[in-house]
Amino acid sequence: MLQEQIESLFDRPPERYGEEHSRLFQKFKEGLNDGSIRAAEPDANSASGWRVNGWVKKGILLGFRMGAVVPMSHDGAGQTFFDKATYPLKTFTLANAVRIVPGGSSLRDGCFLGKGVTCMPPMFVNVGAYVGEQTMIDSHALVGSCAQVGKNCHISAAAQIGGVLEPVGAMPVIIEDEVLLGGNCGVYEGTIVKRGAVLGTGTILNRSTPVYDLVTGNVFVAGDDQPLIVPEKAVVVAGSRAISHGRGKEWNLSLYTPVIVKYRDAKTDLRTQLEELLR
Repeated sequence: MLQEQIESLFDRPPERYGEEHSRLFQKFKEGLNDGSIRAAEPDANSASGWRVNGWVKKGILLGFRMGAVVPMSHDGAGQTFFDKATYPLKTFTLANAVRIVPGGSSLRDGCFLGKGVTCMPPMFVNVGAYVGEQTMIDSHALVGSCAQVGKNCHISAAAQIGGVLEPVGAMPVIIEDEVLLGGNCGVYEGTIVKRGAVLGTGTILNRSTPVYDLVTGNVFVAGDDQPLIVPEKAVVVAGSRAISHGRGKEWNLSLYTPVIVKYRDAKTDLRTQLEELLR
């Protein structure tokens, strides 16, 4: 019912929005905040293991249409900032069991954080994002709009998880359970990082960068209708490949490429147990 109402309202001109439509949007946003409504969900029948809920992105975009830009500072002594009235800062209570360390972090209303999530300052989680239980988001990290992050992940300092709202059918970035993103990693353009994978420091993943698997000999690429998918427990590092023709070859140049050097094993797990001590 809510889906049909949101999709119908999305096609309505903004000047025809009324109070009942504002109440509908608030009901929709409550679902985003409690995690019952998600921009993407696991789907065993999909080749990628996930499906996009385009109507959810439409609901988020409705909020931007409905909201006027207003001052949002909490008191006169704090920094003044201005944003859409429909997307204030997300509020928490102790019952949420989320740890937010002081120091300048922002979490936008309409995102979900599971119990036991730790937020180290400064960091940012945008509207529509979903972060599973016991995940740590470290300093200067970004979880973009509609990104889906699983349980027991570590999003290291300065890691960037890209967001997407339009087109509404585009897959957001998916980080499945028990993934470790090293510092300064970037995951963009609907890439899916499967359960238990490890991205080494500085690894960048997007639709334009094939991933070379030294273990199996496979090369993972994004297709016209499929995202780049990093397999389960893959350990990916930033690498390079030589240019084989033209001036690139003449000048002995190489291009950046992510490389799978191994798959996660007991030794790798021992090295990542430190993350448990930080939660």
